[in-house]
Amino acid sequence: MAEQWTIEKLIAWTKQYFSARGIDTPRLDAEVLLSRILGKDRTYLYVHYDQPLEAEELAKYRQAVKRRAERQPVAYITGHKEFMGLDFVVNPAVLIPRPDTEILAEAALERLTAPTAPAAPALLDVGTGSGALIVSLLAKLPAATGTAVDISEMALEVAAANARRQKVDDRLTLLKSDLFSALGDRRFDAIVSNPPYIPTLEIAGLEPEVRYEPVMALDGGQDGLNCYRRLLAGCPKHLEAGGFMAVEVGEGQAQAVAALAANLDGLAVSEIRKDYAGIERVVIVTFN
Repeated sequence: MAEQWTIEKLIAWTKQYFSARGIDTPRLDAEVLLSRILGKDRTYLYVHYDQPLEAEELAKYRQAVKRRAERQPVAYITGHKEFMGLDFVVNPAVLIPRPDTEILAEAALERLTAPTAPAAPALLDVGTGSGALIVSLLAKLPAATGTAVDISEMALEVAAANARRQKVDDRLTLLKSDLFSALGDRRFDAIVSNPPYIPTLEIAGLEPEVRYEPVMALDGGQDGLNCYRRLLAGCPKHLEAGGFMAVEVGEGQAQAVAALAANLDGLAVSEIRKDYAGIERVVIVTFN
């Protein structure tokens, strides 16, 4: 009789297999892949550790393990990624939402729920990708309306799917645009953006998983600041008086971005927020 592959055996074998291939979170990745294939949460795996997999489930899992061993990101294999407590669909057309960007979302939410905030704010997400940022904000701000722009049509299709999943599509306008180019004279109470910020020459040295993500969403030019220059120069035209723009920045970039803002009329740096590792991660500027 052929050996039965139980949940426990599969996870133990996969953990060892992934570890040998330099994957940082081998057990977690094994559990996420298996739980997605079984259609269960990870707690189910612990409670039913002796459950054998059916042949079809085992075949799907083996294929997923093979892809992960090739260093394809887990989110692209499962087609899903959690962000701000919500489930988003993702594919290689969009950057995978990261915990660092939740710092940006939380900072924007704090300002948009303050007593002095507009009752029904108009929001803009520049370079929306999967839509995780703007969709999360709209999901948590029922009176808000949003506009999201991206230069990639494929990214906008993913963002549209996520807006429908989270039932905010009736409050979100999606536009193909190179930053502000398609917006005319429209103004917003808040602008958020997680632009490309990795210096061009550093991209080749990133983790192998990153080569599966769209380079356009990563490459920030020679010094990583190309998009910030354009965002800061354009935001006064598109911010209401008293409005703010919050941007995610790479490690060591916050002060440079703040200096760019300080040199522009009408803009003032109001906050630089650190992430949980103590890295300056979000720069917020206000327009007066």
